[in-house]
Amino acid sequence: MKDLTRDDLTAVIQPRPQESHKGTFGRAVLVGGNATYGGAIIMSTEAAVRTGTGLVSVITAKHNHSALHARLPEAMVLDWTLTRAVSELLGTATVLLIGPGLGLDSHSQQLLQLVLQQQTSTQWLVIDGSAITLFAQSDSHLNYPEHIVFTPHQMEWQRLSGLKLTHQTIDNNQAAQKKLGATIVLKSHRTEIYTTNEQYRNPLGTPAMATGGMGDTLAGMITGFLAQFPDKEAAICAAVYLHSQIGEELGKKRYVVLPTEISQQIPRFMKLAENINKKTKGK
Repeated sequence: MKDLTRDDLTAVIQPRPQESHKGTFGRAVLVGGNATYGGAIIMSTEAAVRTGTGLVSVITAKHNHSALHARLPEAMVLDWTLTRAVSELLGTATVLLIGPGLGLDSHSQQLLQLVLQQQTSTQWLVIDGSAITLFAQSDSHLNYPEHIVFTPHQMEWQRLSGLKLTHQTIDNNQAAQKKLGATIVLKSHRTEIYTTNEQYRNPLGTPAMATGGMGDTLAGMITGFLAQFPDKEAAICAAVYLHSQIGEELGKKRYVVLPTEISQQIPRFMKLAENINKKTKGK
């Protein structure tokens, strides 16, 4: 298992081309946030916006629209009960994210099935939170598993893989990944990433990050990196590393680090990585 390093981040964060526009940096469509858990999709959206995704749209319960507009005027929003409009919007995405604050009711299951059915061969899909549980409870099929990322914590991974916590070893996790065919970002105090051909371990992280919404923020960061950067496996690794790198740095002066504080720091840390990249190439 390879440990992620700063090099995994700086290799991905390249200077942006001078001739570029919002379409250059991808379009993300995020699905989630019921009337109770609207904060989850807002945190994911903020992370996706602050990583630099060109266009971000959110399909969510109407209860969340005012809060989302107020906090993130950069993001567009759509009522998730408008089935035809939802279907049309899903088709515009470079990357889809479903799950943060989605809930477990029948409407949430219908949205998950719609996303799974409509995913195209060119779209990447991140499945997080409630959507993982819904998927584990169903007989759903992955049309393009090679373009799917599951981001479970250990209990969600137990539901998805059938592996109890005590059986979640590297070998067992890898075997379960191969059965699913998708990339697994297994969240814990030392997050592990399982792809078809490789295993990665994130050496960073701090107990200060043990706060509700931290996984929603990570899912949004992964979505934003997938939208922008061509090497998708490297992008996933870089997003995981950056998430914990920011948390560790903030944790040096804070007993608790909030997910929204991490999102606020994303552009600055990405710029630092870009500058390191420039210096390295200039040698």
